[in-house]
Amino acid sequence: MNRSSFSDTATGRPLRPLLAAVLAAFTLAACSNTANVASGADAEGLLKASAAAAQAVTLSDADVMQLADKSCAEMDAKAKVASAKGKSAQRLARLVKGMPKEVEGVTLNYKVYESREINAWAMNNGCVRVYSGLMEKMNDNELRGVIGHEIGHVALGHSKKAMQVAYAAGAARQAAASAGNSAVAALTASEIGELAEKLVNAQFSQAQETEADDYAFDLLTTAKMRRDGLVTAFEKLAKLGDNSSMLSSHPASSERAQHIRDRIAAKK
Repeated sequence: MNRSSFSDTATGRPLRPLLAAVLAAFTLAACSNTANVASGADAEGLLKASAAAAQAVTLSDADVMQLADKSCAEMDAKAKVASAKGKSAQRLARLVKGMPKEVEGVTLNYKVYESREINAWAMNNGCVRVYSGLMEKMNDNELRGVIGHEIGHVALGHSKKAMQVAYAAGAARQAAASAGNSAVAALTASEIGELAEKLVNAQFSQAQETEADDYAFDLLTTAKMRRDGLVTAFEKLAKLGDNSSMLSSHPASSERAQHIRDRIAAKK
């Protein structure tokens, strides 16, 4: 069922996506048990899974941070991380020198993934990862713009929401499995890996993308760095089309480039 079909019966308005995901978990479990009453073990597993789904709605900052730590560590373990003394890592360290050292009180730590993939991402624990494929395509000003954008998703709370949704989706699957007599266990390494992949590939809304673009623009303005790198970065991504993994979750690059041009022209 499409999440948009869930609505508040009192108002008729669509429920928030995260709450709808939680309700979906409960609905799946309930439907699976229509014909038969669950055994004690099944019921216990279902309750645990339902509790996990409900927890996602109020996932604490500490929980999000812990999940981000584990997710980032899992991604690092699977990736080929560039040596801190290597050319790409040295370049990254140089170009972020004038940028903030922390966001929301969390120290930022940067690493380069040796990968032809064109991507970059950040998590709530300060983990910022830039792929060498992106670095090959972008000049320093463009990279600063992209990095500022990814940091913006963290600072503006978008990454936390993405974590909650990813966690809730996992709990929904657990609830469905529990209704089929499968036990619900704590997150395993493979489940953490799956969660990490969901976070890295999270799709943000048009409004969130614009907010992150503006955050990057303001960040560069405060740091007295060039903002036109944001424009040319978007233009390059637009030309790459489907070959860029960043474009799969970042809509209308040409329009976003024009938005930054307009802000530069308006000098604000």
